[in-house]
Order: sequence, then C-alpha cells, then structure tokens
Amino acid sequence: MQKQRLIAALSLILTLLLTFPAAGFANGWDDPSKPGWGDGDKAKHGWIVSKMKHMTLEEKIGQLFIIHMYGQTPTDPDYEQTNLNNNRGAKNFEEAIEKYHVGGVIYFNWTDNIGTPADLEQVNALSNGLQEIAMDQRMPIPLFISTDQEGGIVQRLTSPGTVFPGNMALGATRSADLAADSASIIGTELKSLGVNMNFAPVFDVNVNPANPVIGVRSFAENPDLVSELGVAQSQAYEAENVIPTAKHFPGHGDTDVDSHYGLPIINHDLETLQEVDLKPFQAGIDAGIDAIMTAHIVVPALDDSGLPATLSKPILTDLLREQMGFDGLIVTDSLGMSGANVLEPEEVPVEAFKAGNDILLNPPDVELAYNAMLEAVKNGEISEQRVDESVYRILKAKMEKGLFGDPFTDDDAIANIGTETNLAKADEIADKSITLVKNDENVLPLSQDQSVFITGPSAAEPEYLAEQLREKGYNVTAYATNTSPTASQIAAASEQAAGADTVVATTYTANTNAAQQRLVEALIDTGKPVVASAIRNPYDLMAFPEVDGYLATYGNRDVSVEALARVISGEVNPQGKLPVTIPDLYEFGHFLSY
Repeated sequence: MQKQRLIAALSLILTLLLTFPAAGFANGWDDPSKPGWGDGDKAKHGWIVSKMKHMTLEEKIGQLFIIHMYGQTPTDPDYEQTNLNNNRGAKNFEEAIEKYHVGGVIYFNWTDNIGTPADLEQVNALSNGLQEIAMDQRMPIPLFISTDQEGGIVQRLTSPGTVFPGNMALGATRSADLAADSASIIGTELKSLGVNMNFAPVFDVNVNPANPVIGVRSFAENPDLVSELGVAQSQAYEAENVIPTAKHFPGHGDTDVDSHYGLPIINHDLETLQEVDLKPFQAGIDAGIDAIMTAHIVVPALDDSGLPATLSKPILTDLLREQMGFDGLIVTDSLGMSGANVLEPEEVPVEAFKAGNDILLNPPDVELAYNAMLEAVKNGEISEQRVDESVYRILKAKMEKGLFGDPFTDDDAIANIGTETNLAKADEIADKSITLVKNDENVLPLSQDQSVFITGPSAAEPEYLAEQLREKGYNVTAYATNTSPTASQIAAASEQAAGADTVVATTYTANTNAAQQRLVEALIDTGKPVVASAIRNPYDLMAFPEVDGYLATYGNRDVSVEALARVISGEVNPQGKLPVTIPDLYEFGHFLSY
C-alpha cells in the first residue's frame, strides 16, 4: 500500500510540474469564478484547467463514463469471455481502463465484484488494484469507484457488512440523527472497501401505493421529511469522503411502472412538482450535495417532448442547472434500463450528454457508447467546450475528495466493517421503525401459551420469523409459499392455520398481488385471529383491512425480521410512525404501542 501511495504522490507531482501553471482554454474555462469554487481557489482551479489542457479528447470522453465489468480482480481470467459477450468492449477491468480511459466503475453482486456474503479482502484489493492501474496511465486520474448502497432492499455490501433496514424504516423513526448515523456507517464501510461514490440517498417522495420500483426505498410521502432525512444522510456521506448522489430527479415517487422495464409517466402539474417532487432535491442543492442522478421518467409538465428526464434538456439544463442552481455532477441512471432506451443505442449516450448529464452510467455497450460520444464531438454535434464543462466538474469532485493525492484504501481498513457497534446501530433503527398499525382485542404481543402458525411468500421470510420466535420460547410452525401462492398452497396453509391458536401472515406487496390477497382471506376464513405483517411496502392492509392486527416492517432483511420478532413477542414496544398514508384507512403519522 505504501508503494501504491508513493506512486500516486509522484504521479501528482509530475502532473503538477508538467502542467501548472499552463494557460487555460480559449473557451473561457480559465475564469475561476465560472465553475463555482465559492470564494474561488485559483490554485485548485488552475491545476484542473492545466491538467485538462494536456488531456486528449479520448481521455476526456473516457472520464464521462462509469461502467461495470465482471470479475473479482482487475484481470480476472474467469470472466474474460463473459465481459466480451456482454458488450463490455474489453476482456477485463484493466483493458477497459486502458482502452476507454473510463472515469469510474460500478460494483454489483451479479458481476461478482462483491460476493454475497462479501469477501472483504477481495473487494478491498480489487479497488486498490483498479486505482493503481488508473494512476499508471499516461494521464493519471483516479477512478470513481461506485455502488448502490441505499440500505434495505438495495444494498450491494451485505454480510459481513452492516445491513440496515432501509429508508422507509428510517422515515418511520422520524429521526434525522439515526439517518445520519446509518449513512456515516455505510460511508465508513464503503470507504474501507475503496468505494468513494454511493448512488444514495433516495430523494423520491413515494405517494403512490402501487409504485413497483421505489416504495420502501423512499423515506416517506412527506417531502419535508424526505428532505430532512435525505440531507442528513448526504452530509454524513460527505463527512466520510464518500460522494452522495440524490436520486431520481425530478422525482420517481408517483409511478406505477418500473423504469427498469418500461417508461413511466409522471402527470403531476407544476405546482405539485414544486411542492412535492422537486422540494427534496432543492433542499439537497441548498445543502451543497455533490451529485444528482436522473430518472428515466416522462414528465409532461416539464417537457412535452415525450423524452425521459435523462434525455431532456429542459429538465436537466433549464430546470436543474439554471432554475434550481445545481452545479454539481449530474449522473444518468443506468443507461441499460428500458426507460432510457427510447432512441437508437448509439443516440442514447449522446442525447443524454446533450441534455446536461456529466456522467454516463453503465451503458449497455461500452464500445458503442464511447465511440458514439467521440464521433459526436469530432463532427461538431457536441462542442469540446461542453465536454470540458463536464470533465472539469468530474476532476473537481475527485480533487475535493482527495482522490488525486490518495485514491487507495488501507488493507486493514476492513476491520471497520460489521463491527458490534455498527450492528447494534442497525438493530436500534430496526427496533424503532416497526410500526403497529392495528391491534384489535390486543392480539399483540403474542402469548407464549398459544400455538402460532406463520405463513406467507418465501420473500416475506415466514420461516425466519418463526425461527426467531422459537428461540424466544414460542410454539411456532411455518409454511412458505410462492410469491403468488397457488391454490394448493393456499389450501395447505388454511389447513395448518385451522390447528393453531393465532395466525401470522407475512406479506410482500400484497396490495398489488391478488394471490397473496386470496391467501390472507382464506386465513381469515378459518376464524382464527390473524395478524398480518407487511414485510416490504406498508400498503398491504388496503387489501384485507379486516385482519385483527397489522404491522409494517419496511423490509425483509434479517435485521428487520429480527426486530419484528422482538415486537411480536413484546420484547420491544413498537414506536414507529407511518411514513405514508394507507389510503382510506390510516393517515401519515399513525401509530400504536402496547
């Protein structure tokens, strides 16, 4: 590690000697007031401008891309053909960095960059190896190493890292301090693995119970609460030198289509957009957030062209840049998602950049996207001045996070991951998030002198909940069904429920799943007391309001299910407050306790 840091330091010094104090550009980027350094830091500004002066067009275009590659090491031989078969344009990370001069990489579990459970030493070594390759190039520029670590249902580092309940669980606690604590721990653990950019927090305001892609990834339906917790998390990430990214601009909270698979349309009027969707993003901008991610959603009130926000100049340049005053990094959501693919493949990155994005994230065909951008500049469709604007922002962000001086992480930093203190904080958040919504006849907490039957889709963890209750001395049986239970599974569950004193139904977005609704209705028909626990979105009660008890858990991670068991048993008195309205039943802020 000392050798790597020495190489980085020498590269930085050499670059300074070669470039500074070279003149700026004829296009005006030698004016330190233009990029917005606050009071202006002419030395930093001059260094960036000088470095850019010595970059080739190919190197500048490469900085605009964050890509994924398969593999556990920079030159993993087991994934060479996989990378080539999946349009990576290179056989491994090293070749991609050398060939495309990419500005960053993104880690996923499915690309085997981070295993499940994670091999912490492997991820740490991968990050350091990638930075060493980047700093060994003709123009040494450190990488953004990024991932999606929101907490809850979206997190790439799981065990042995600290697994948090997620954003809506934080919304149920109503605590900005806990939101900041979770981000501080996530930031520390990511930084220990060499990850310096996180595509979180989620600033979407979830107002649609049928939203298939946001839901519990949102803090709440209330824009003020989303703003408070989102800003708290952003500032905590920044304090750990990890770049936070508010997403998904201009707001993905009122959709019933998943932009991974289709193109959602937001039909809010301008007043609603200002008061609900845009409000958290403006709060983030006012607090100085580093980056904002775009959404692949159509918003006719902002742009009537039919293009998604990712490709919309009126939304990204006119609104986000000029009206809202954001001068940080604008990052596309993954360009491999269906919501972005409304044009020809070679047009998407070019139009996204022309719309105002600085970073083109995860193009489905790296070589095609890189060459399309290069050609667009060479033929004059995109000016080199426009490229310089984005490259400047990228280099500025990397400088401000200290990556030019030291992009590496210590080998022994993994000792900071999954500590007892960190895990205890996750448990505290989970305990404070569980929301008791309904408790007729005081059916909860469960008594140990009764037999309990737990059933629901395997994704709703009925068997793990049963295991937790058995450890507390309960007489529990469990039966897991498909996500959409079959008729035979419903019959089997009903038969077993008939022999129990109390039934617990764990559900998983049952408000949009007719088969799960039939399962719960069949359980109610047994005449036994039925407690339903929504293990993901809290809206499931809409489908079966007659259950005797109802709990909102906000996630199916072990940390949340374990907290649910503590609440069901009475070990923890529930104190979470609904962060959303359950339409026609319970208002935002409703809660019960024992």
